[in-house]
Amino acid sequence: MDYKRMPIEVESPEELGYEKIECNLAESSVKDAAFGAFDNIDLSTLTLCYGNHKGHPELRKALADEAGVHEDDVLLVPGASAGLFIIATTMLKRNDELVVVHPNYATNLETPEAIGAKIKKVNLLFDHAFRTELNDIKKKLTSDTTYVSITTPHNPTGAMIVENELRDIIRYVCMEKDRHLLIDETYRYMTFSDPTPIGAGIHEKVISVASVSKAFGLPGIRIGWIITKDNALMNKFLAAKEQIVICNSVIDEELAWQAFKNRTNYLDPIRKQCDENFNVVQPWLDAHHHLEWIRPEGGVVCFPRFKAPSEIDVDKFYKILFEKYRTCVGPGHWFQMPDSYMRIGFGWPGKEELEKGLQRIDDAIKDSLY
Repeated sequence: MDYKRMPIEVESPEELGYEKIECNLAESSVKDAAFGAFDNIDLSTLTLCYGNHKGHPELRKALADEAGVHEDDVLLVPGASAGLFIIATTMLKRNDELVVVHPNYATNLETPEAIGAKIKKVNLLFDHAFRTELNDIKKKLTSDTTYVSITTPHNPTGAMIVENELRDIIRYVCMEKDRHLLIDETYRYMTFSDPTPIGAGIHEKVISVASVSKAFGLPGIRIGWIITKDNALMNKFLAAKEQIVICNSVIDEELAWQAFKNRTNYLDPIRKQCDENFNVVQPWLDAHHHLEWIRPEGGVVCFPRFKAPSEIDVDKFYKILFEKYRTCVGPGHWFQMPDSYMRIGFGWPGKEELEKGLQRIDDAIKDSLY
């Protein structure tokens, strides 16, 4: 494995120092929950033992019921990023072929690259509303393809694959071509319309990955999951997890279970705040002179770009935005894209911080015009 630090992590707000930032529009999650959100939970009798190697049985059962699978088809892992790492390192070796949508969350690209896999990118285009098109997948998939990797709702664009399109992709990749399909479903609980079915419940060659980090605001407890009905593959994933961490923290799993079993009440106020924030971002971008965007359909991020980047010193823009205005966004290179794109997260900041951050983006643009 040829590990390299990912720019999205090197330049993340937590690495730069939260104390240096007044307006944090770089986060891809909702506001982090405080431990006080669980003040009604008594952990005094929880035994701090090695936990079930597959994970908290009740949480796995609830996830399985939602997906329409058996609880043994669910593996709890230390966050979706660990799940993606386990999948890539289990299924890929050097020179194996992977088809993956691009841009994408860094781990979906960087881990296969560290392995030395041959990555064939399905480019999601601004002019096509960042749609994941089956025909584009067909052009890339060959007899050498190990698996296809897609994301819905998509990070960083917020684009969604609707149910009939998802089923068409599964039919082609898994049934017709007999290949595995990895679906990163991390934002499934944060859609502007009804979510699509969990992919792993549709066909045994689908692998679904998600977590409580982004939508629940619980990245600090590091709980995610892998779901697949492919028993042989699940046993390999379990073996990988056991060799890496054996089991998850039983405290983390208990907190994740408490949030998930009460997810309707837990998520309702989060969605309300995100909707309010989106109603701030939408008119700002719709009317913007220098930026254009594709309206997201899910998640808590969008991926606008400069209409005429030649009019703006882009490097200067990011420098001024951070150093002068103490504001962060996610530059395009976090996703192996030009820095004329930026990811703006509207789920994490409060409304006042968001409004101030958007104004500072405007100010930094004015300061960066040629």
